[in-house]
Amino acid sequence: MLGAYLPMRDEVDTTAIIERAWRANKRVFAPVTDSHGTMNFCEITPDSVVARNRYGVWEPASGTIIDARDLDVVITPVVAFDDDKHRIGMGGGYYDRCFHFLTKRRKWLKPKLIGVAFSCQKTAAIRNDSWDVSLYSVVTEIG
Repeated sequence: MLGAYLPMRDEVDTTAIIERAWRANKRVFAPVTDSHGTMNFCEITPDSVVARNRYGVWEPASGTIIDARDLDVVITPVVAFDDDKHRIGMGGGYYDRCFHFLTKRRKWLKPKLIGVAFSCQKTAAIRNDSWDVSLYSVVTEIG
């Protein structure tokens, strides 16, 4: 099962990834947030209705919610990243809270957090705090 954010202007467009997953008969889940600062993942299909949340981020309006632990791969938005796969997001901490359970694992099983970014978003070392969840990998337009 694939988790993937719905792109905003200036973010890497994940539409082709989502559509390819659907063509391969994979289930796709997009992040949804609640007023308590919790992020969950809601199934999205080609027929899903999406709406902007209070932050202006696109989310499915309804659908099946699953536990983040059930996802295999999560396409993760990135504002900045470094060589150690640390990331800076939009500052809300939603991904770090949602995937905090990954920091307690000795082996990285799933889900694998794959950051997608433009190469210009790469920066020098990012200080990683104890609550930060690192990426499994980062993909840019140049590899």
